[in-house]
Amino acid sequence: MATRIPPFKCAVAAFVILQAVSSSAVAQTADLDALFLELKDADETSHERISNEIRLEWQKSGSAAMDLLLRRGTEALEEGNALEAAEHFSALIDHAPEFAEGYHGRASAYFADGLMGPAIDDLRQTLVLMPRHYEAMFGLASIMEGLERPEDALKVHELILEIYPLNQMALDAKTRLEEQLRGQSL
Repeated sequence: MATRIPPFKCAVAAFVILQAVSSSAVAQTADLDALFLELKDADETSHERISNEIRLEWQKSGSAAMDLLLRRGTEALEEGNALEAAEHFSALIDHAPEFAEGYHGRASAYFADGLMGPAIDDLRQTLVLMPRHYEAMFGLASIMEGLERPEDALKVHELILEIYPLNQMALDAKTRLEEQLRGQSL
């Protein structure tokens, strides 16, 4: 059983991740590069299609066996079985440690199980491997918000919006957090 890490340590780790993500320059595939360029300039009619294409690229491991582990982990998570999902994602990571979606999936399973420290660590690894993974960034922002660190959560949402300007969840969160922070400063 994983240990729960105190919120302060989670916050420190997440802040370090935020700093690394904002300056990271790890190369990604040409297909993803083109899709991210499209996403940055997308309009209301095309951004969701492009985002879905990016997600499909993220899910390509290059191995049918690894794709099966990813699918099983995702299905277990969707069924509400975080422990089983974490096991599938851990097996995926063991066999394909350079495949970012394994870490992202396991981070989601850990988050669902209330294990913030391990979730942050896996989000960190996801972002090391895939610096523009805006879904991993959103997970990090959610954790920051849960740890009552709205300034850090806002910074992460702003990073998401640099990558995906029409991401409605990040836009809504940015508005909400800005209002919250304005209220705190009064």
